[in-house]
Order: sequence, then C-alpha cells, then structure tokens
Amino acid sequence: MRTYYDIDLTTHSVDARPLHGKDVVLAGRYLIAKTLVERGLAGVDPLSPENPLIFSAGPFAGTTFSNANRTSVGCKSPLTGGIKEANGGGTFSYGLGQLRVAGFTLFGASPDWVVIHLRKDGGIDFDDASTYLGKGNFAAAEMLYARYSRKVAIALCGPVGEYQGLLAGIAFSDKDLRPSRLAARGGVGAVMGNKRVKAIVVDLDKAPPFGDPKKVTASIREYAKLLREDSVVMNFYNKVGTMGMADYQNYIGGLPVRNFTGGQVADVSAGETFKMGGDYIGELNTARGGDQTHPCMPGCAIQCSNVYFDAKGKEVVSPVEYETLGLLGTNCGITDPDDLAQLNYIANDLGVDSIETGATLGVLMDAGLAEFGDVQWMIEALAEIARGTEHGRLWAQGTARVGVHYKVERVPVIKKQAISAYDPRIVEATGVTMMVTAQGADHTAGNLPRLKTREMDLETLMDLSLKQQIKVAANDSLGLCMFGQTVTNTNLEFLTDAINAAHATDLTPEFFEELGRLTLYYEREFNRQAGFTAADDELPKFFYEEKLPPTGLTARFHGEEVHPIYDELQPAADALEPSLER
Repeated sequence: MRTYYDIDLTTHSVDARPLHGKDVVLAGRYLIAKTLVERGLAGVDPLSPENPLIFSAGPFAGTTFSNANRTSVGCKSPLTGGIKEANGGGTFSYGLGQLRVAGFTLFGASPDWVVIHLRKDGGIDFDDASTYLGKGNFAAAEMLYARYSRKVAIALCGPVGEYQGLLAGIAFSDKDLRPSRLAARGGVGAVMGNKRVKAIVVDLDKAPPFGDPKKVTASIREYAKLLREDSVVMNFYNKVGTMGMADYQNYIGGLPVRNFTGGQVADVSAGETFKMGGDYIGELNTARGGDQTHPCMPGCAIQCSNVYFDAKGKEVVSPVEYETLGLLGTNCGITDPDDLAQLNYIANDLGVDSIETGATLGVLMDAGLAEFGDVQWMIEALAEIARGTEHGRLWAQGTARVGVHYKVERVPVIKKQAISAYDPRIVEATGVTMMVTAQGADHTAGNLPRLKTREMDLETLMDLSLKQQIKVAANDSLGLCMFGQTVTNTNLEFLTDAINAAHATDLTPEFFEELGRLTLYYEREFNRQAGFTAADDELPKFFYEEKLPPTGLTARFHGEEVHPIYDELQPAADALEPSLER
C-alpha cells in the first residue's frame, strides 16, 4: 500500500488516499496526463491557482533498484501552453518511497510562502519559508538542511521560479545533498512559485514494504547485474556519461553552434581538437581529481553523472551534461569546458533549465546584445535574471518570447520551447519526436540520436519515433531513468515479474507498451483540447531555408506531414484503457 496526498494550499489541508496494487504502479507520467485531461484543465491559465502541480514516484521508489527513483512533475506548461511532464533524478522520490508515498498534487496557492515538510511519522507541516526567499539554491538548501537535518530529500523552487520566470525548473537533491538534479523543462518551477511553495522537504526513513520482499531484493541485484553486463551502459553512460554525445554530434555535424548556425566546432577528422566533449573533458576532469562515474540517486549502477573539478582540484559543479554542453555551451559560442562549468553552476544555483536558458542567451547574442563566446556577458545576464531586473524578467520568459521581443528571425523553438541539442536537419528521427510531442521540443520524449536517416523515408522515421516515444513514456511512468533502456526495454518479463512481486499485481509484459501508448494518447488529447494543431508541429522557417555547415543539409519534413503520428492511438486507447486499469 502507498498513500497519495491531495494538498490544498489555500487552506493548508491534506486529503490522504490509499493506493493498492496496480494503482501504485500507475502513479507516474501516465497518471499526470490522465488526471489533467479528466479534470478538463486544458483551458486554465497555467500561472493561476487552478493549475495543479503533480509530483509522482515510481513503483520501486525508496529502494536501491537502479535508476528507478526519478520523480515526475506535471502540469499545464506556462512556457508552451500545452501539457508538461518534467522528470529528474536524485533522492526526492527515494524519500517519497521510504515514506510509502506514491505522489501528491498541489492544488490552489498558499496565502504565504511555505516549506511543505513530509515527516516520517506521517504528518505534513506547512512551515514559514520567508527566510529562504531570494536565496540561490545552494544557500537555500544548506539552510534547509540546518533546519530539517541532512537526512532529508528536497525539491526546491529557485529565485527565478519565485517571480515565475519561465526558465525555472524544480531542483531535487542528489545523493550528496546538492540541489542539482532538475525537473527542468516547461516552466514547472514557475508553477511551483505561483503556488508560493519554496521547498518540499521529505524525511528519509527506510525501504518500504513489498508483497514479496525476498523476490524484490533478488530483482534489485539481478537488474544491477544486467546493467553492468550491458555494453551501452558501461562503455558509454558509465565510462563517458552524457557529455560523450557531444563528441558524436560534433563529428556528424548535428551540434548546436552559435544559435544553430553551425553543426560542428572542430573537424576532428582533420586533426582538430574538440574540447567540449566527453573524451576531452573526461580525461581533463579525472586528471584534476574529478569524478566521472557519479550516481545521482542511491543504488544506481549506471552512474552517468559526474563531478567537475577546476585546475586547482576543487569542485565546480555536478553534473556537466550533454544538453548543457550543447545549449549553454557551443550554442553560445563557448569552447572551453571551464567556462561552461562556471555557467552551469550558476544555472543550477538559479534552478533554471540550461537548455532553455542557453537557447535564450543564444538568441540574445544573435540580436546583437553580445558577441558569441562572451562569457562575462553571459555571467552578467544570468545575474540580471537572478535579481529579476527589468531585463532579467524579460529574458526569464524564455527563447520564444525573447525572440519576438527583439525581432530575431532565427529562434530555435517548437511549441515555444527551445529545441534540444540535436539539430533536426541532421538528427532527423529525434527531430520528428521534438516536432510532434505534446511536451514541446523535448528530445527526452523519444531520442534516436545515432540513426543514419537520410536514406529513410518519412513513414519509416515516424514509425521509429513513435515506437521510441512509447517506450520512453512507459519508462517515465514507472520512474525509470531512460539510460537503462537497453536493459529495461529488452527484459520486460523480468521487469513485470519484479513489479508483480513488489505490489501483488498480475501484470503481463504487454502492459509496458499499453502504458506508453495510453500516456501518449492522453498527452495528445490534452494539447488538442488546448487548441494545438499541425501548425504547432512545424519547425522554425530557418531550418528549412538555411543549409547547415558542414553538411549543407536542410530540414525535409513539415508539421502537417508528421502531425498524424498519433492518430492510431485513439482506437488503441479505447481498447487498452479497460485492460490496463482492470
């Protein structure tokens, strides 16, 4: 049994609902989408008390089941106007699981700023948050640890979220207590700020009970063994981390460079050195004493995170990820990893999405406010965003709105959300995903970054994209980090048996695809009700008109062509819903 809390912030009251069996398993991204559709929230103002903010944990939360403690956060996005599920690693769901909490929804808005404290005795407090306001995330986290002890997990609204800047995510603590794992995209931090919730503190306790604890323990060990035997996990994610994707994207010419005007920083085949990728940074960081195999959550065998050290052997930031390298780095003309690490730390301290922030700064540079590569200007711009000055508040509204204000023609967004670090002219399957997903231009909805696609037709690409989106939606709905997919998605019988042992369910492996399909159906339905059409799936015009160096390629597909990708989900949903929930 797990508990789900409906929290009315207006009255500081709590309604607790017990969940059993399959209801515990389904308390993830799927439940977020289903809830938002069934409540008819497509038409609400996303920055109003009527927009609920939903937090959910997966069925293995609270254990050391590898990469199974991600937290999903969902709402109507104030950035895109559509549905948003953003998820992050760290210890927050680990804490929820140990308190036997499947999730909670924040309704309304608190009259005053609060810290919500979920105590291990089952109580929930609404504490005064006034002393934490205006602080950077690292300072605020230390104050919270001093107040509540260091045996807690936290979710934190940063200073940009406080004034409802749309760059804001929600920062979760990692296993070393850094508030640096973000549910970053879509402006979810602005929604938390609108509700005047500065932080959510969860006491850590002990692993929750399960139906067959011996079998669950054996499953945890077996899953870790499978991950350690997987070549993709160990040779890429564990050895290099996500920053290794920068080496590949630079090589094929799909890296965002200077506001998507180029696809490559260094021609390594001609002997040039690429300093913004995992090969170079990993060796540099290790030589300085940094950590290249760091788990963000307890028990994770993948350990794709890192702790970046400076030349003096001191920690600068954790983690440096590929998307940050791409958007806050090369997209802004940054070519030195030390500069990037400094900017990354500032972004983490502000609790902002480094993708959206980097794309926004790139557009501002394109508008003539600074030269590409001007690190000092970027630091000053982030300081203005932190302080919430007139310029800072404008820039904190994100790439699309900044582009309109400064009349910039090259604005890399879909559904008003910044495109991730995969140029759709080159990485076409991921481009299709970013075009069609209800989540906005989000690669995590279904990333296929290594496909050689120019010999493929659109039908093939759409099929591959949809299949990957289904798998990712299911993983997200179960609180599983996608970096375990090469093991998770190929061992569905094992995964299903483990879930059945944990929650006394009778699921079959087929439920995994059903879960993914229904999640996508509800997300598309929400956006349809919110008024989204094929026109919203179109790439910005410059992707079709500007040839990207060094390949000279342009985008091939338009919104009206890719929009039908989800049409088959409607009849499937009618058939699958009773099967999944019976």
